[in-house]
Amino acid sequence: MKSKYVLLASALLISVATFAQKDQIKAAEKALKAGKSQEAVTILMEAESLIANAPDAEKAQFFFVKGNSLLDLANKNVDTNTNLSLAAKAYQDLIAAEKASGKVKFSTQAATSITDIKFKLINGAIADSKVDKHADSAKKLYDAYLLDRKDTINLYYAASTYVNAKDYDAALKLYDDLKNLNYSGKGTSYFAVNKLTSQEDFFTTLQERDRMVKLGTHEKPRTEVIPSKRGEIYKNMALILVEKGKTEEAKKAISEARIANPEDTSLTLTEANLYLETKDFDMYKKLIAEVLEKNPNDADLIFNLGVLSANAKNVADAEKYYKRVIEINPKYINGYINLAALKLENEKAIIDEMNKLGTSTKDMKRYDELKKKREELFKATIPYLEKAVELDPKNVDVSKTLLGVYSALEMTAEYKALKAKM
Repeated sequence: MKSKYVLLASALLISVATFAQKDQIKAAEKALKAGKSQEAVTILMEAESLIANAPDAEKAQFFFVKGNSLLDLANKNVDTNTNLSLAAKAYQDLIAAEKASGKVKFSTQAATSITDIKFKLINGAIADSKVDKHADSAKKLYDAYLLDRKDTINLYYAASTYVNAKDYDAALKLYDDLKNLNYSGKGTSYFAVNKLTSQEDFFTTLQERDRMVKLGTHEKPRTEVIPSKRGEIYKNMALILVEKGKTEEAKKAISEARIANPEDTSLTLTEANLYLETKDFDMYKKLIAEVLEKNPNDADLIFNLGVLSANAKNVADAEKYYKRVIEINPKYINGYINLAALKLENEKAIIDEMNKLGTSTKDMKRYDELKKKREELFKATIPYLEKAVELDPKNVDVSKTLLGVYSALEMTAEYKALKAKM
């Protein structure tokens, strides 16, 4: 007989607890409607321990109110990062509860809120990066990825941003995730100029872009091929592993990637760069020859070889590759820019020597020699910089560099003409 009393008492306790939960959810809803989101969160915290045993419909309502309360706090700039993450978790728990019950009431609104949170995190990450808060930026990007794992670009950006934050362990973990996903990031972007704003708009599909052009709202459509990011991913992985003294592990990782993706030349370049970094010049030359044999007229590929050579301080090879690029494609603007940059890199050494000279006859003679050498260096950059400005008149950095060259050579007429166009 006693056992019956115990069972009845247990049932009574559960019933009382259920009513208490409902009352607390209602009280939290009332507080939230009154703009007291912190009070709503506090009320819900008291019911948190009981919610596990609640019916799925009640769980869903609990998580809905919780998510809304936390999101409201985040929107009011109260511990924004933490509350955005907690709100997203509440909405995800809500969707899981309704999926289990088979009854959908709040899931659509929750999914919309999750998307809103995702973009708030991304915008927050961009703002953090602008003020060099790279660690905070990386975490937000990773949180955005966790909310939508199909949007793997955020995982890639999170890894890259952890590199900027010099948190190499975190970066390596995310790069390893990208490797396991066999992420490439390769794709195509579609653009057209908005006639109303004169700004270039981005479109996710060719059909969407062409439809807007046909409607007459946009003009000057262009398509941009996004190259594979695998090379960069494995390059950064390799650099981190080499930094940790794990050179062989780095070589193995890139070798495996090449086997899995034999057509991805960016990986061959990354492997070549690794052998260059470790001063294995024979292997480096072998890999470069292999790349050029397969793609003798690939301007992007040859440009990247120029960058590799420039980074290795192999100026002669870098110049050879950049000149080959503009021979293949005379409109390849970065080829001209980098050729000019190669020349201008020598200016610092000339200036440093000039500044050390005294006023003796010997020093004055050397000064004149260096001055002439500097002028010749500037003159050599003019054709490349002028061509770059011709190809992209809106590139302010290139125009400013050319203005500096004109000024140093006292080319007043050219300086004034370019300045008038800016």
